[in-house]
Amino acid sequence: MSSEVTLEELAALMKKAAGVTVDPHDLEARVDTPFAEFGLDSLGLLGIVGELENRKGRALPTDAEKCKSPRDFLDLVNSTLMTGA
Repeated sequence: MSSEVTLEELAALMKKAAGVTVDPHDLEARVDTPFAEFGLDSLGLLGIVGELENRKGRALPTDAEKCKSPRDFLDLVNSTLMTGA
């Protein structure tokens, strides 16, 4: 089982941790769109980071909550999870 975070998982986390409902296909089509345009603020992103840390059992980089778009966030999170850093 891959520990990589998918766009589908990110969409589910956006709803669970931040109360922002976004269709995974919409997220995929707009992967470089700023989170703010989806209605997700930095506090919501912080909630997603916390939820992911709980699920994966490891800390994520402190700059994860500063990512501006889904692509930036997934690139950072997944590279961290894959390298085991």
